[in-house]
Amino acid sequence: MEDRMSTFSGTVPDASVSSSKERVVASKRKNPPPESIENIRTRSHIILSFWSIIIFLGLPIWWWTTSIHRARLPLRDMLEWADGKACKPAFPLQIIIDAPSIQENEAEHLVRITQHAIDDLNEFSAHHLRLRLARSQIPLNITGSPRLLAEGASLAGNNGEEIARLRKEAALTVRLLGHNSTANFRAELQVHSTTLDVYYGPGQIPSISSSSSGLANFIAIKLQELFAEEQATIAYILSSSNAATYSHHSSAGQGPSTQTSQTTAASSRDHRIGQSRTQPTELAARLASRMAKSLKYAPAYHLTISLFTPTSSPSTWDIESALANYLVPLLDSLSGISNFTIDTQLQLYATLSPSVQKPEHDPDFGAWTLREEDLSGFINAAEWPLSPSIGAGPTLNFVVYVPDQANVPLVVKGSKASSWLIPQWGGVFILNTLVRASNESTSSPALSKEAIQPALLTFSHQLLSFLGAPQSPPSLPLQLQTLTRVRAASLLFSASSTMGSLARLTVALPSIAIPETVSTAVDTTLAQLRKTCEALKDGRFNDALGHARVAEAEAEKGFFEKSMVGQVYFPDEHKVAVYLPLLGPVGVPLVLSAVKELRKLWISYQNQ
Repeated sequence: MEDRMSTFSGTVPDASVSSSKERVVASKRKNPPPESIENIRTRSHIILSFWSIIIFLGLPIWWWTTSIHRARLPLRDMLEWADGKACKPAFPLQIIIDAPSIQENEAEHLVRITQHAIDDLNEFSAHHLRLRLARSQIPLNITGSPRLLAEGASLAGNNGEEIARLRKEAALTVRLLGHNSTANFRAELQVHSTTLDVYYGPGQIPSISSSSSGLANFIAIKLQELFAEEQATIAYILSSSNAATYSHHSSAGQGPSTQTSQTTAASSRDHRIGQSRTQPTELAARLASRMAKSLKYAPAYHLTISLFTPTSSPSTWDIESALANYLVPLLDSLSGISNFTIDTQLQLYATLSPSVQKPEHDPDFGAWTLREEDLSGFINAAEWPLSPSIGAGPTLNFVVYVPDQANVPLVVKGSKASSWLIPQWGGVFILNTLVRASNESTSSPALSKEAIQPALLTFSHQLLSFLGAPQSPPSLPLQLQTLTRVRAASLLFSASSTMGSLARLTVALPSIAIPETVSTAVDTTLAQLRKTCEALKDGRFNDALGHARVAEAEAEKGFFEKSMVGQVYFPDEHKVAVYLPLLGPVGVPLVLSAVKELRKLWISYQNQ
């Protein structure tokens, strides 16, 4: 035990001696020599040069190459147009009263009380009829637009060209014709002109002292009936635009901004609905169905007219001559609204779709019939060469089907119709005719232009339906005028809505690029919208449609700018993921060296 204790006690002095030796060796080590002032300055200049290059060269280049250009847009004006505050559209229709057999003072009095009767019947202040006497062409009411009043007052000098222009701008001419055998009032609308003939009997002209007249009330009611569907259509477009504006504002923003948006939408509805009438439920449903079947407006449409037959005849058809006589005149009259291109094709041995049952013979009617449920599958899309999009604009397909001669006549079971319309696609006409040789010297079966006439006339009505033309009045010129005004109104609201969408998109996506082309398109759109609104108020509806077409095209061009869409797919998170791998290895040494150098400068400053 004693030996072990002596051994253990002997190890302690050796450890203490070892640690003391290490301290002596460490104390004898030399500290590094102090840096010279020149070396310190060199290191500081190197760090400063790196940061100078980064700050004065790197950052500007990075900012210039990665910055997003956002052209300045008139957001307030764009939102005002979208909310309906910038324009209160009006549709003043000029009606010329031609009374050649009535004294001028009596005619003026008749026009005046007729105007009062029309105003009493009208429930839609945005669409109003304004009467003019054909002799003076001066409006006999004081509620017309300032331009109409100024033009009317300047016509005292019998300016024939001006009178002809105003007659051309007139929506309708009412001719008052006396007839000895007419006991009651009678009206006849000219189908191929904008003229309404009103017949009256002896002693039915109101005296100057009378405040009302049966003839005036009769004319007012007839005029109101002629333009009732047009008024309802424009009122429907107004209400649809109001509903779309309110729906968007209701879903935009949260919190206080929601209340502000709803207040703005409410004021917009009050501004527009205050001038429109409430549509009956049945009429509104009918208009909604008609608008749903019509195509969206396009500056150009392509028409494909095809002839299909399950046999080898007819092998030719005189389609060019038929188009020139029965369809091209209508397209020429529609050229102010849209442009049209046409191509034709003929397909032999074109069988029906396998889903369609074979025609059944109806002995009572003496015809072959197709089931109504087979009409939707009548087109054999797998074998018939019908392209859905030929040309620049939307394509409408019109099919002439010549059945087998053994199945003539072929009609639809139940309705006994030989034609039907396929919404958003086109129309079909079953041509039940006996195909004969084109002349005696050849056996080639052909269809003459007279045989094709019923099909093209049906396609004309179907085309007007696709374009949204009204069913009444039964006068093609009046229908085309109505279509012009309806298209001008719809394009005005469509372009305005596009401006609002672009403004809200600009605010919602601050990282999206806005090139100068978008700014130019917006300026052009707003300018054309102002001209459209002014032309509508002045009754220059053809000019209004022209300006509205330009506004719609420019609005679509600005909204669908390709360079704007690319930035949407690179959010801020993507940029961080790209820059961090680069800035981490480069930035950490630079920052640490700069911090270390600044710390040394601060210590040296405190020691001084």
